[in-house]
Amino acid sequence: MTPGSGPRVAVVGSGVAGAATAFALARAGAAVTVLESGEAGAATAAGAGIVQPWASSAEGPFYELYAAGAAHYPRAVELLRDSGIDDVGYEVCGSLVVDADSAALDAVEARLRERTAGVAVAGTISRLSPAEAVGLFPPLAGGLGAVHVSGGARVDGRRLRSGLLAGARRHGADIRAAAAARVVVGDRPTLLAGDERIDADAVVVAAGAWTDRLLAGIGPALGVEPQRGQLVHLGLTGVDTARWPSVLPPGPSYLVPFAGGRVVAGATRETGSGFDARITADGLRSVLADALAVAPGLATTSVLETRVGLRPLPRSGRPVLGPLPDVPGWFVVSGLGAGGLTMGPVAGHLIAQLVLTGRPDLDLSAFAPDHPGA
Repeated sequence: MTPGSGPRVAVVGSGVAGAATAFALARAGAAVTVLESGEAGAATAAGAGIVQPWASSAEGPFYELYAAGAAHYPRAVELLRDSGIDDVGYEVCGSLVVDADSAALDAVEARLRERTAGVAVAGTISRLSPAEAVGLFPPLAGGLGAVHVSGGARVDGRRLRSGLLAGARRHGADIRAAAAARVVVGDRPTLLAGDERIDADAVVVAAGAWTDRLLAGIGPALGVEPQRGQLVHLGLTGVDTARWPSVLPPGPSYLVPFAGGRVVAGATRETGSGFDARITADGLRSVLADALAVAPGLATTSVLETRVGLRPLPRSGRPVLGPLPDVPGWFVVSGLGAGGLTMGPVAGHLIAQLVLTGRPDLDLSAFAPDHPGA
């Protein structure tokens, strides 16, 4: 299809989910307009994530979407490369699930082996001794056994978002800064961006933690609220960290190494934070305490920078993906929470399919805005 010759679609929000939606729509020939709000605290701007869903305790439709996110990454990277975009911040480096409790690791290993059987993107599963784990991630505390997932990956949210938006532009998408997009209630999907009126055949709201605020004029709240997450970037001098695996200890913390001696430690999960995008002393204390408990060898590193993002947390525990009930032409992709960097690209791909054909590759009914659990 000729670029821009298809339906007119406005995408509100340019985080990973919105950028992935725009790329998929534009690549399929839709005439896409992306509205970037530039809100302080956007989750993607802070994110550095581990793409390794198979060890998660999640079950049911949520896990299916989570796993689909990891499986989609190689295809997403290929499509971007075909569009001339090579730098997307995604690399397969392996991941370590670590624990001092061997029984807990037994359960993790069993779950991983069951879930990854026949899943090529997951690679191989190996049980490691504490010494073997330290061999792969030298700052790690002694006494921590590990399960190694060779297909575990890491992704830099900023680079991924930039790559997806650049790919969308290559296919004709118009990316605009819009400090405040407002909904217009009427017979067709319409937005106001500043003084400009944007009429469309469809609108995809990918506004992250601001989703309910944007949609307040056209329907009931979807139950997506901000959850603050604070991260610390640590620097090691003269150490090649490019091939170090990511580390998943018990609890919500994690360590994500990148090239150049950089290790990202995160992240707090501050439910009830509201739209307060400050970095706090207590948040940094919590992140550093968790990081050093798992990897005391990081104690002498430099603090390179701190970041904070407001995750779109769904009160139902499930993402919100699909058409708004009783409002033709309006779609939502939000509520991906702490799994946004894993699920964002596939969620955008699926929403684009839903907008254009009504037939996404994965059944999204469990995530519909009018679903009892949503």
